Amino acid sequence: MSGSLSRIRVLDLTRVLAGPWSTQMLADLGADVVKVERPVLGDDTRHWGPPWIPDEQGQPTSDSAYFTSTNRNKRSVAIDISTLDGQKLIRELVKKSDVLVENYKVGDLKRYGLSYEDLKSIKPELIYCSITGYGQDGPYADKPGYDFIFQGEGGLMSINGESDDKPGGGPMKTSIAITDVLTGLNASIAILAALEHQRNTGQGQHIDISLLDTIVHFGSNQIVSYFTSGKIPKRWGNAHPNLTPYQSFKTSDGHLIIACGNDGQFRKLCATIGREDLAKDPRFASMSDRNYHREALISEMSAIFERRSTGDWLLDLADSDVPNGSINSYDKVFEHPQVIHRELKVKQIHANGGEVITVRNPIRMSVTPIENRYAPPVRGEHTMEVLGDLLELSKQDIEKLQEQRAIEIMTKGQI
Repeated sequence: MSGSLSRIRVLDLTRVLAGPWSTQMLADLGADVVKVERPVLGDDTRHWGPPWIPDEQGQPTSDSAYFTSTNRNKRSVAIDISTLDGQKLIRELVKKSDVLVENYKVGDLKRYGLSYEDLKSIKPELIYCSITGYGQDGPYADKPGYDFIFQGEGGLMSINGESDDKPGGGPMKTSIAITDVLTGLNASIAILAALEHQRNTGQGQHIDISLLDTIVHFGSNQIVSYFTSGKIPKRWGNAHPNLTPYQSFKTSDGHLIIACGNDGQFRKLCATIGREDLAKDPRFASMSDRNYHREALISEMSAIFERRSTGDWLLDLADSDVPNGSINSYDKVFEHPQVIHRELKVKQIHANGGEVITVRNPIRMSVTPIENRYAPPVRGEHTMEVLGDLLELSKQDIEKLQEQRAIEIMTKGQI
């Protein structure tokens, strides 16, 4: 069964996380994604280990788990775009592609004749998506940056972390590189929209996706409150600025999450924990009342939850209609009955013979389900295949390109 994007070919000139996250999403949806990597080094994140992907003997390879997490369902070709032959190969691949995604610094690809303006002259319908730190224009356009920088500059760290008046308080980044992941998703959305426009009009376009734009937009919920009230949002730790109780509580052996989003859920919570008097207290009658008297309510509830274990509370709350949950480490996540049922663990055989485990794409489609066609590739694993089948180059032509170091071909013995 073909995926939803099986008619689409994507030329992937990205590395690290934001770009590869976008192209993996497109690949999972069925697109033929040809990942272009540098010979010898490849994608930067191949070397971001340990941990390393094991071979069939269980010994570590030179490919990291980090790289593996975001390059499933792609074919890898190793082309040196700094060479004239390499640049010619990219132009030929562009002619066979619908989309090009790149995350070079602004202006870098122009040096190689591979900018949008260069390539649209040979394929006007090309969709060319550029992912950068600050966008294609403006005073910061030439600056590089990583996720951590943008979490700080874009405001997320100012509202993330424990409040300043509590132990451990202060600005905190998220452990996941959320700016990169969200930027990758925004790029995918933009590409899908551009493909629809291309289908209707035959017209291509240049897409400009910025990490800074993305993380600022991500904060819209808090930012609009600031625009409305003039009050700068602050850090709340695991609490919520507009909902009470909506936070984690200590139990006798761990933590428990309670998330009451309305008055009915709060009343049910009070009944479940045997404190109907709290629901009748005028200080806690409505959500706004509970927000105003947050400290008094949380003090009462904290004392209650600390008396018993997390497991006991989860059993009591199971049929209460009160949103609740545990705080799981990743080993526990994959013991969760629903996670098991939804088969979120994906196992594939790597080119080196070892098994790689990744996380299933969360999109479920009834007619064109996502298929895991390719394990994350080794560098240059598909160079011969792509240049031979797609560009119809002869074996002699390919070997000549390899001799000139314009490309790299990885064989089974080299992997």
